[in-house]
Amino acid sequence: MTAERPTVAIVGRPNVGKSTLVNRITGRRDAIVEDTPGVTRDRKEVEADWAGRTFTLVDTGGWLPGGTDLDAKVTKQSEQAIAEADVVLLVVDTTVGVNDGDERMASLLRRRGGPTFVVANKVDSEHREPDIWEFATLGLGDPVPVSAIHGRGTGDLLDLVARALPAAPEGVDPGPAADHGGAQGEDAFSVAIVGRPNVGKSTLFNRLVGEERSVVHDLAGTTRDSVDTVLETDGGRVRFVDTAGLRRRGKEAEGAEYYSLVRALQSIDASDTALLVIDATEGVTHQDQRLAERIDAAGSPVVIVLNKWELLDDERKAEVQHQVADMLAFLTYAPVLKVSALTGLGVHKLLPALTQAEEAYSRRVPTAVLNRVVQAAQAAHPPPNAKIQYATQGAVHPPTFTLFANRDLPPTYLRYIERKIREHFELGPTPLKIRVRRRGG
Repeated sequence: MTAERPTVAIVGRPNVGKSTLVNRITGRRDAIVEDTPGVTRDRKEVEADWAGRTFTLVDTGGWLPGGTDLDAKVTKQSEQAIAEADVVLLVVDTTVGVNDGDERMASLLRRRGGPTFVVANKVDSEHREPDIWEFATLGLGDPVPVSAIHGRGTGDLLDLVARALPAAPEGVDPGPAADHGGAQGEDAFSVAIVGRPNVGKSTLFNRLVGEERSVVHDLAGTTRDSVDTVLETDGGRVRFVDTAGLRRRGKEAEGAEYYSLVRALQSIDASDTALLVIDATEGVTHQDQRLAERIDAAGSPVVIVLNKWELLDDERKAEVQHQVADMLAFLTYAPVLKVSALTGLGVHKLLPALTQAEEAYSRRVPTAVLNRVVQAAQAAHPPPNAKIQYATQGAVHPPTFTLFANRDLPPTYLRYIERKIREHFELGPTPLKIRVRRRGG
């Protein structure tokens, strides 16, 4: 269980305040919080630190054995988090008292062994403190009173957690500056998996990371937050971010769905590239098109993934490919991969495509060669009533080129120059920016 960065799992029944406690400990809105049971469904890992120790905090969905099929999947995620954790925090609701769910989870934790603390949440004043002793009957030691929403008692709780963490391996800095490949993975190439609800994003995410990390269920909207995992690959570290399905426009979304939308858009903006997952059985919809426009506006590379490809006949495959060419024409640079997240068909092509996108996104080309390419293109097809005098690359992420010309250049000619630059320097799977500056007369 113990890795270079220890893990602390936060578990408990639905709606006892687990995600609020996560946000209180990290000091950030890492987890979506709403007064509705079941908002958190996947395991979410975030980095936290206290008293000079850095650890991975694991937020889990509500533990509900014996419920629906979806409840069973969420419960399995909680149980896996418990099995892998160094320290477990069992969050209970002091305003409700002990119930069957608390007792069953306590029984599971007693069999597990290892450091476990009962966190008696919603103790908003000292008048509530006597109520915590009811939870001593769970057999996991003295309950720790806290108010996650107000921060009351969380420092004392974290002092206990820090003392219970396993000692850092010799030669490893246990403090906040250490980076051992935890949930944040700041030096990893970041890939956001985005798409409408129920197109197979979580199934693809699980296929890529090699374990059941996100809950997969045939119910639209299962993933309510962004979940990420860092993988070591032949091409370096890659962080895959599974995002909530983008269903409505922002002004129409409400409650947890609104925050899911915000988090997914933040993941797109913060990621180095995106996998746009489309349900091939439904074809390209207007929602897919709007989402593609949002990704394109972020200026990140994108790989289009047509999922459930194995379910299409030849006629339908041709129709969907025509839809991609027509409705996503502004993403002509993006590779289009046909996959089945369920069976694994074509998934092996994703990492090479992402590696190529990463390389192209960071590519800087020699100025002399760039000018030879632009001058050759201009000689073959001169711009109308204008002349390009010089070209330079001003930035990467994405590659950005400035053309110095004596007059403005029409958009069609800029697309022609972009195509020539893209072809010569093999900048296929990344967006390019072309700017024109007037110079001379």
